[in-house]
Amino acid sequence: MKNMQFSNTEIGTKNLPAVLGGKPVFEISEDAPFPKLDQWHQITEVEAQIAYEMTLRNELSGGSSVVQEFEKIWRERHQTQFAISLSNGTAALHSAMFGLGVGPGDEVICPTYTWMGSITPALMLNARPVFCEVDPKTLLIDFNDVRQRITERTKAIVAVHLWGNVCDMEALMALSEETGVPVIEDCSHAHGASYKGKPCGSIGQVGAWSLQGSKAVSAGEGGMLATDDITVFERACLLGQVNRGINSIGDPVLDPAALNYAHLPPMGLGVKYRAHPVAIGIASVQLQKLDELNVNRRKYIEEIREELQNIPGVHAIEQYTGAEPAAFFGFPICYREEEMHGLPAPMFAHALRKEGVLANNNPYPLMVGDGVPVFSGSLPTNSNPYPLLHTLPLFMMGLDIFTNGRGALCTSEMGGDYEGYAPGDLPITEKVCSQLVFLPLLTKPVPKAAERILTAIRKISDHAELLVNTLKENTV
Repeated sequence: MKNMQFSNTEIGTKNLPAVLGGKPVFEISEDAPFPKLDQWHQITEVEAQIAYEMTLRNELSGGSSVVQEFEKIWRERHQTQFAISLSNGTAALHSAMFGLGVGPGDEVICPTYTWMGSITPALMLNARPVFCEVDPKTLLIDFNDVRQRITERTKAIVAVHLWGNVCDMEALMALSEETGVPVIEDCSHAHGASYKGKPCGSIGQVGAWSLQGSKAVSAGEGGMLATDDITVFERACLLGQVNRGINSIGDPVLDPAALNYAHLPPMGLGVKYRAHPVAIGIASVQLQKLDELNVNRRKYIEEIREELQNIPGVHAIEQYTGAEPAAFFGFPICYREEEMHGLPAPMFAHALRKEGVLANNNPYPLMVGDGVPVFSGSLPTNSNPYPLLHTLPLFMMGLDIFTNGRGALCTSEMGGDYEGYAPGDLPITEKVCSQLVFLPLLTKPVPKAAERILTAIRKISDHAELLVNTLKENTV
């Protein structure tokens, strides 16, 4: 989108948005349109040193002492009896579902607004995803909508603590107790978060985390599972850990009489979902920094959240009573076009980028705080490459996953009864996600970063009507 043209005979440039010719709040250039606002470096020499030392010790496979210690600290930190490290967060969620006995013919309820790894492991177990709405105030799973979607086939509910915000776990666990449907907590965005004093991941029947490269605790690639349920843990070990028995490598020693699969280790099912030891070594260093990281991010986010209430057109995402968000994998705010004289959200995000503030309005942006894409590709645009899950072709058109009409997403043409989703099926989530704008997520902000970002937002809000009129003039 090019800079808009307007007559400046009557309008000075003082305090105008940069998109209208004003001075940007951050110094930008053609070579550096998005200045580096975060002085934080996720990977340092400390992580490099432990990787070097573990390599020299040939700790390159299996359950090393570093892995054992990390899992011990994880279960102690999350107040669970069991914890297991895995190759990635998707493997952790797969193991959680397998641990709960999800299988052919079952249904798993999940919000449509999340990363697809929150639900696609169900497909590998030949279970069917059932998508639900989010609460438009929090962007988190709406337990009232979940209630309407529970059937006799429902085997699990996936509660995603999206962007580090915390689900209404009290309501979800009451629903779980009422219906007998267990809750999986997807904590991939919420390392260190809690609800009413309890660590997230320890409230539902099982918790899962991603330790992917851009997460608050990074292993490069890795995942974690934690639970108090011995059966879930025992089954997760079968799926993920060759040469790991239930009473080995530092796990709590259990009475063999309480086990259901003691006859199967050390091979289990022969699937190797275990984490790479060096990755866990890196994560062990990252975990030591987590509390400081959360303090810094929380301070920055709260400074902006508090002031947003004084700026027309933008609103902070709400939090449930007792929630203590953390990690903050993204920083979305709600945008109200009707309070901005009809200025479209993509134009608002574009205007912020012209101020040197990396912002976008994709429902699931794969971005990190200083504007470096997680995956290769261009910097953010107004396109939507990661739509809501129910609008993906996979879930709209179905797929004969196992061929010959065998699979949870087989339509009638494929020999099944899957009906598929369509845009409009989850209107509340669709509407709220179209009104989101993502601000930079900063851990160690440059001086006055929050104040200057707020200045940029305020400039655009104050001149929204002029922006709309100018936009109309340039499209005539």
